[in-house]
Amino acid sequence: MSVAPKKALGQHFLVDENILGVIGRLAELDATDVVLEVGPGLGVLTRYLAARVCHVHAIELDHSLESVLKDALGEFANVQLIWADALDLDVRTLRPLPTKLVANLPYNIATPLVVESLEHAASLRHWCVMVQREVADRFFARPRTKAYGAVSVLVQLSARKKGYHAVPPTVFRPRPRVDSALVAFERVAAATPIATVRPVVEAAFAHRRKTLVNSVSVSGFAPRARAEEALSAIGRSTRVRAEELEPEEFVALAAHLR
Repeated sequence: MSVAPKKALGQHFLVDENILGVIGRLAELDATDVVLEVGPGLGVLTRYLAARVCHVHAIELDHSLESVLKDALGEFANVQLIWADALDLDVRTLRPLPTKLVANLPYNIATPLVVESLEHAASLRHWCVMVQREVADRFFARPRTKAYGAVSVLVQLSARKKGYHAVPPTVFRPRPRVDSALVAFERVAAATPIATVRPVVEAAFAHRRKTLVNSVSVSGFAPRARAEEALSAIGRSTRVRAEELEPEEFVALAAHLR
């Protein structure tokens, strides 16, 4: 059965099985793993995972794929197909609780899904995700670079990079017009909870061309005078921009602004 990918859902189906070995290596798959897969598409990655791990929760929004996925996965009793929007799903309700997120993420939800999973899915310890290359580069971008932004801060405060692999457009149908990449990372023990820093980080980067003080005040997060005092308290100039602060400095800044 032929299924047309839906542009509105950011679908680019994985069709080249040669990339599966790279995913397996970066994901450090183990027979005890419980994997969360978002956007199984035609089930190519799902089948690979199901043959190697304890359980797979495959979350799919597009009901037109139901027949294809049921045919592709029928032999695997350890796969649970869940028809839902992954951004609305509370991962904490799944049983068994997932320990890894391994997925070819739909382009239009990749960034928010990674941040939400880091913040709200405490059982997840390891991620291996296929995303647009520029998105993958943002996750671990360094300060004072074009790619560095709010998602860089939030990811780096929660996780450390484990691996990276560039992926050509030829592994997908249809072929995307942008490059993709696999990026793997693991949760950092005793990481600063995202909820404590996310509001100030997002306010600081909301108006990237402005100084941090102006951005947080224009965003309504904190009065200008209070923001200036907080920056001075962490040893930063009141003229600094958000892109100049290290991730850990946002933790200190948030503490002074609370």
